[in-house]
Amino acid sequence: MKIWTSEHVFDHPWETVTTAAMQKYPNPMNPSVVGVDVLDRHVDPSGKLHSHRLLSTEWGIPSIVKSLIGTCRTKTYVQEHSVVDPVKKTMELKSSNISFTNLVSVDERLVYKPHPHDPYKTMLTQEAIISVKGVSLSSYLEGLMANTISSNANKGREALEWVINRLNAEIEEFAASARGTMRNSMAAAAFVEK
Repeated sequence: MKIWTSEHVFDHPWETVTTAAMQKYPNPMNPSVVGVDVLDRHVDPSGKLHSHRLLSTEWGIPSIVKSLIGTCRTKTYVQEHSVVDPVKKTMELKSSNISFTNLVSVDERLVYKPHPHDPYKTMLTQEAIISVKGVSLSSYLEGLMANTISSNANKGREALEWVINRLNAEIEEFAASARGTMRNSMAAAAFVEK
């Protein structure tokens, strides 16, 4: 078993980062995620948003790994459960693979919360527990997977920044459109008054 952990600070408020996290896929930084299906989403009586999603991923598996696991299948599935608490301002996301579970398990936990000293920033803590089962060199493979997870975590943070920039551009576009509509309405009203 290998445990990987990471912390990151986003220069955006919690509301912005969690909104982006819910809209993270698809994105150009993580092209291996080819589908996201919402299986369940509800708000509980205390106001927390619960989501259960299925992520479909397409990986290019190295030939050495194919020979070890005895398959050439490259599509894998991950289940993701998240809870957003708008009162405590926390978002906890847990994911685990549901493909190849007889050979490998990856359980990941991400927590987003406001930075303790700056409310305009968001802290992300990540942890992944990797277990490779039933093959020789399992410790070596767990190390390789931890490196891959680290690389993917960096891409995931870049993806969140990309989504935030896209959302901000959409907001600016709507605002500009609204300003234009208001100007046109005011100009029309002024014209009618003359």
